[in-house]
Amino acid sequence: MFSGLRDDIKAVFDRDPAARSSLEVFFCYPGLHALWFHRLAHWLWVHGFYFLGRFTSHLGRFFTGIEIHPGAKIGRRFFIDHGMGVVIGETAEIGDNVTLYHGVTLGGVSWEKTKRHPTIEDNVVIGSGAKILGPFTVGADSKVGSNSVVVKEVPPHSTVVGIPGRVVMAPDKEPGGRVDLEHGKLPDPEAKAISCLFDQIRELEKKYQALAAEHETLKKKVAGL
Repeated sequence: MFSGLRDDIKAVFDRDPAARSSLEVFFCYPGLHALWFHRLAHWLWVHGFYFLGRFTSHLGRFFTGIEIHPGAKIGRRFFIDHGMGVVIGETAEIGDNVTLYHGVTLGGVSWEKTKRHPTIEDNVVIGSGAKILGPFTVGADSKVGSNSVVVKEVPPHSTVVGIPGRVVMAPDKEPGGRVDLEHGKLPDPEAKAISCLFDQIRELEKKYQALAAEHETLKKKVAGL
């Protein structure tokens, strides 16, 4: 148990440069507290103590502002940064080394009593305000940009942005090391499209100027005849 607590605290230090001491992390990180509440609630849930599991989950939501259903499955070194407004549904499955920022929803789009929430594989980073809705998989080592709404499968090693979420970068292999969402470096498909339009306009202007110059030359030749 204590090795698991150390693992959780180390995950905070690895992914949050604002963390200064273990004491600060232990007492002042609601994402960490929500995870510990969830572990107890999940243990109660899988052992058939459904009311106690839900009540423990409710207490965790009250104290942290983070709602995790006790039925959700969460792997090792899970980290919620800031955390307020995070919602994780009952059939959600989260792998190892996953990072969520505030306002993230792992939700469902069906009332059927089946798998209806997403599966998040290892090393995924999900930006603030993102919504991942439905029983599909977000592949390992992927990144979901802030405020994106993802409603379909995401291949491994992908970057997804926009509403609805679109894969804008899918490298064959991601470099190892510390995970980081790198908000400022995420591709912007709208900006790219606008940039292409400006490039085309500049090319048309060059062609127009060339044609205008050729027309003037022909006029002078005709006038000289």
